[in-house]
Amino acid sequence: MALSKERLEQFVTRTSDVVVATDPGGTVAFYNDGASQLLGYSADEIMGEPVHRLYSSLDEAKRVMACMRGSEFGGKGVASSIQTAFVTKTGEEIPVAITGTILYAADGHEDGTIGFAKDIRAILARDQLATLGEVAIGLSHEINNPLAVILNQAELLERDIERLAGDADSSVEIERVDAMRREIGRVATILQRLTDMAEAEHYETVDYIGPAKMIDLSERRAERGTVDPRMQGLRILVADDDLGIARTMQEILEADGCVVTTASDGLEALDRLDAADFDAVLTDVVMPNMDGHELFQRCQEIRPGLPVLMMTAFHYDKDHIIKRSRVAGLKTVLFKKPVDPVKLRDSLLEAVFASEKSAGR
Repeated sequence: MALSKERLEQFVTRTSDVVVATDPGGTVAFYNDGASQLLGYSADEIMGEPVHRLYSSLDEAKRVMACMRGSEFGGKGVASSIQTAFVTKTGEEIPVAITGTILYAADGHEDGTIGFAKDIRAILARDQLATLGEVAIGLSHEINNPLAVILNQAELLERDIERLAGDADSSVEIERVDAMRREIGRVATILQRLTDMAEAEHYETVDYIGPAKMIDLSERRAERGTVDPRMQGLRILVADDDLGIARTMQEILEADGCVVTTASDGLEALDRLDAADFDAVLTDVVMPNMDGHELFQRCQEIRPGLPVLMMTAFHYDKDHIIKRSRVAGLKTVLFKKPVDPVKLRDSLLEAVFASEKSAGR
């Protein structure tokens, strides 16, 4: 069956791609349903208007027309896959690829244009994902290798510290080496998340500065398994002079739904306790100004029954802080190298709900 002019016009009108035709003066003479759906303008709003109204600027409209008149994109009077952008009624720029042709009258003069434009946002997104995958693989290769060297050197450094210290207390130095290990682990984890995003062909962005965006590499709850609903809303105070540890604890607990406040030492933790109520305190053993044992004692005085859990990066208890705290009633000690999210979660829940049970709540 021959395709009649009426059937062809009906097809072009209803196609989902943008189809726009202009007269010799650059005024819109045809505007299909696909254009209306993508750009938001009705035919009545655009018909008879200059076609450059659909572009980001008059200069961009002239550039596209120059491509049609040139031979670079398929021959004089024809252009294929010119990349540009249309601007919607709401001001959004949509990247499109235009295939168009100049219409000529019988005397050879230009009699207008007709162009077919395709929304290429999905295509560009796939290209970005492919680039992300290449970047992720490159980063993993180039960064993980030196990270492994740094980690090995940290192990050797710890041995040297213990050997050179002899019977002297080297706990502070060893904790610093542990902090290095933890940060190396964080970098490796971030690289793995980036690789996972590339393999899944999906990533999300978050606001950075002004209009700038950055890829969201934060840890998702789904990555760490099912969240225990009992953790939701628990108010936890974390006291640690190591900002890296405090941040790590905060991220782990907030991913479980807790509301976390941090303090850099025992004195600051007491200020936090004066200002708000908490369900549990998670404190480092060795801190300046006030150590974990002193904080534990003060918590017993001002918040009887408030669960306090201690954290330490080493087994050596030079000042017997842990021992004295256990004698005074401390139940739980957690080791920070590395932080075990499951152990942390289980210990907090056990402490909080044991406290509530003893209080008859």
